[in-house]
Amino acid sequence: MNETTICVVGNVATQPVYRELAAGASARFRLAVTARYWDREKNTWTDGHTNFFTVWANRQLATNAATSLSVGDPVVVQGRLKVRTETREGQQWTSADIDAVAIGHDLARGTTAFRRPNRPETAAPAPPRPEPDWETPAAPADTPATQRPEPVPVA
Repeated sequence: MNETTICVVGNVATQPVYRELAAGASARFRLAVTARYWDREKNTWTDGHTNFFTVWANRQLATNAATSLSVGDPVVVQGRLKVRTETREGQQWTSADIDAVAIGHDLARGTTAFRRPNRPETAAPAPPRPEPDWETPAAPADTPATQRPEPVPVA
């Protein structure tokens, strides 16, 4: 499947809007991404053009984004880029949306505390499975490499 997957770093521009739909939870927010460059004449960092994206999140990502993000938060968003063009009231409009796969705070610009969401209790926890033995038994020194036994998969 041909898709344009991107990773953008920017700031949350609007408060996430959360909706419970028949297909599951959905959330959207606007993301501002501003390029910065070093201006040699002024000897300082300067803001360049700002791009705005509408970020869409679904299911558990939507729930977590809605409860974790606020306007101004620095975030990293990874997802599929979708550029749409439509005509509204006789004018052409182009919008860039990101169907998010992952969203997280940008730890280069601050700290955050991770918390797992509360999950309902399951009926019975699965019994712990032993760690598989991935080691291949060593062949005797006098056995040529071509005659060594094949490793046996552990069930």
